[in-house]
Amino acid sequence: MSVSAALVKELREMTGAGMMDCKAALAETGGDLQAAADWLRKKGIAKAEKKAGRTAADGLVGVAGNATSAVVVEVNSETDFVARNDAFQDLVRNVAAVALATDGTREAVAAATYPGSEKSVEQAVKDAVATIGENITFRRSAKLSVGKGAVATYIHNAVSEGLGKIGVLVAIETEGNADAARAFGRQVAMHIAATSPAALTDAEVDPALVEREKNIFAEQARQSGKPENIIEKMVEGRLRKFFEEVVLLKQNFVINPDLTVEAALKEAEKEIGAPAKIVAFQRFALGEGIEKEQTDFAAEVAAAVKS
Repeated sequence: MSVSAALVKELREMTGAGMMDCKAALAETGGDLQAAADWLRKKGIAKAEKKAGRTAADGLVGVAGNATSAVVVEVNSETDFVARNDAFQDLVRNVAAVALATDGTREAVAAATYPGSEKSVEQAVKDAVATIGENITFRRSAKLSVGKGAVATYIHNAVSEGLGKIGVLVAIETEGNADAARAFGRQVAMHIAATSPAALTDAEVDPALVEREKNIFAEQARQSGKPENIIEKMVEGRLRKFFEEVVLLKQNFVINPDLTVEAALKEAEKEIGAPAKIVAFQRFALGEGIEKEQTDFAAEVAAAVKS
């Protein structure tokens, strides 16, 4: 039967399901709204599984924290439109809250109980696919904790409290004032959001990355025609510059470019009232590493409502 766009829209508002699902439900039930809503509920799991093949590269990064711990999670959707949906934002916020009560690994968070239900987080996310109408995936999570000190959080491009496109955690160990440590840690987190350092220290930079850069520098230096002993010194100089660019503690601090992050930490110790050490950081950028499909959204909408 022919299904009008108005009827599809009404069923979507009733159920929160996707346009194509609503159109199919109405076609199956002869345009009966209530019967179509019931049909969608019955087919919810099957629809969720069907949508699981679609690329979810949008969504939100969420953070949550307490006095000495914090977590960052990434939950993906297919479109930014869904990321602005209140139900989706509540989902991400709840996943972050659950993560804070676990060890922070994805496996532990996925298996934990979703707030206000007897479902696991994994099942709650799967169920949300049927109601929200897009493929949704809980991609990853991470947790940082300190014995004494603070773990600061920062969200860049925030769409709501604790939710946005980039999430950063910074763990600072200190016997001093935790609030002052957290305030400085937040500044460092803002710096990390902007610069995306590869590691905290020289020793933590991926050896494969260092070797690759070293080989590139050596080849570039050889093109100068200089002797090997001079080339070796040139490569050492380029590597020092490389570490200054990618190692957090050696980077020029975005808040005060006259200082490195390490020097800025020393300055911050005056406010903190004791020695302080940045021991770890985490940076999640939404969708990084996911190959995104190119789609014509206007054509998809037109196809969904076309009779």
